[in-house]
Order: sequence, then structure tokens, then C-alpha cells
Amino acid sequence: MRTCAALIAAAAIVLTAADASATMRISDDVGGRIGAYVDQFSQVRASGERVVIDGPCLSACTLVLGIVPRDRICVTRRATLGFHAAWMPGPHGRRVTSAVGTQALWDIYPQHVRRWIKARGGLSPRMKFLRGRELMSMYPLCHEDGWRANARAR
Repeated sequence: MRTCAALIAAAAIVLTAADASATMRISDDVGGRIGAYVDQFSQVRASGERVVIDGPCLSACTLVLGIVPRDRICVTRRATLGFHAAWMPGPHGRRVTSAVGTQALWDIYPQHVRRWIKARGGLSPRMKFLRGRELMSMYPLCHEDGWRANARAR
């Protein structure tokens, strides 16, 4: 009897841990190296995790939109997406736009995001922000009583 109770308790812990990681929350991500984000979001896609964007998701973080299926992403009223051309450090620490990196970003973004960026002049060194009603017209608003409740911080 003790063994059965122990197995049930262990299974409950495993199931609770799995549920706790069923949603990724993005709340303050300023981006970074494109490859690292492709790897991270590819793992999220493969795992079946859902994504809650609940604050700034800038630069390479926005790759989530093209890697994780649209029906597994929701946004809160605090969500802000920031898009710009890719860059690399150049001489004297200056940023040098990377045509290859920028093309990689462009190729990953879904069509509706590309249209939005193109309508604002395309990817450039200057950050373009997508938020509020405009963002919520593209992605559903997360609900407090929905799958957002079990999100893990990122």
C-alpha cells in the first residue's frame, strides 16, 4: 500500500512539473544572437509549449512569431514587439548592419508580420514597435483564466 501511495505521489509531482512548464512567458527580453533564439524557440515548438508575450520582446526575441505556431502564442496588454535589422559589432564597437542576418530574420517572420514591417519601411537599424490594438489584431489576448496561469518566466 505504501509503495502505491508513493508512486501516486511521485506521478503527481511529475505531472505538476510538466504542467508548470507547459507555457513559456516572455516578459523582458531584449534579444541577442539569432542562432540562440532559433534553437530556443525550435525546442519550444517541438515541445508543444505555448508562449505568452507579457512585456518587451525585442530584436531576435521576435523570432518566436515565425518559429512557434501562431495558435500557440498569445499576448497581454503589456506586450511590445520590437523589430530592427540585424547587426554585428564592427570597428571601434560600432554596429554594422548584417545583410545576411537581416535576411535570416525576414525569412523566419510569418507573412502577416512581414507585411506590417514592410508597411513601415522594412527592417532598418531603427527599432519599430508593434503593440496595443495593432498587436492584438494579429495575436489573441491572453486570459487570466486561460493557459497563461501556468506560465514560466523567461
